[in-house]
Amino acid sequence: MLIDTHAHITSKEFDIDRDEVIRRALDAGVSCIVNPATDLEDSLKAVELAAKHEGVYACVGFHPHDAIKANDKSLEEIEELSKNEKVVAIGEIGLDFHYDFSPRDIQQNVFRAQVEIARRRNLPIVIHTRESITETVGIVEEQIEKSPGWRTLGMNRPAPRGVFHCFTGDLAMANKVINLGFYISFPGMVTFKNAVIAQQVAGAVSIDHLLLETDSPYLAPVPLRGKRNEPANIPLIAAKIAELQHMSVEDIARETTYNAYDLFGIGEQEPRDAA
Repeated sequence: MLIDTHAHITSKEFDIDRDEVIRRALDAGVSCIVNPATDLEDSLKAVELAAKHEGVYACVGFHPHDAIKANDKSLEEIEELSKNEKVVAIGEIGLDFHYDFSPRDIQQNVFRAQVEIARRRNLPIVIHTRESITETVGIVEEQIEKSPGWRTLGMNRPAPRGVFHCFTGDLAMANKVINLGFYISFPGMVTFKNAVIAQQVAGAVSIDHLLLETDSPYLAPVPLRGKRNEPANIPLIAAKIAELQHMSVEDIARETTYNAYDLFGIGEQEPRDAA
């Protein structure tokens, strides 16, 4: 079984066939789907959808594109929503200096505020960063310094703090975020011919630190590039990661499913030595 750790199935692109999309994912061997939100309205939809479908889980938060919409009241509502049993993280949060749809200072302030929510709730975070990796990592480091015990489970066992989704950094940056307690994940872009750096990183990083995602409805993998993406396509991404890691698809599925359980507490936990 596979887990799609990042799919926007509450987006309008799925309004016509959302239930069928989820059913196709199950038929393709996808046991769980994590649905990150982009604003308060989308967070409410994500929680509602997760309540309707057993294998669907929600993240709540403001995407950097929508940071301009956030205020004290809406952030309080995000924190309250995060108490729902099907909410597994705060996200999708972070910084995007490519489009700058929200002013950069507001993006940074809202990102900090949401990491603080995650710290209070002892939840992981799902990070979006584009042309802002240095600033994003800086804020994460600042927040960890304020609360070194963030994401500590029973018996003081450290737990992963989150995931840098759709990772586009180089190997040095990948190792840096991994050392901060984060996973990295790659959507269909890792199958693109020109995605040389992403492929290098996906092949060099230990599978212990990788997650699978589609980022649906975006970034459909080859040979579906340019079409609407959906969670049922995760096997194509798993196959590419398997090729880069010189592992079987079955091994990739098992290891990344374990990682998703470790981060989000979803799916069936399987010991790493169970192979």
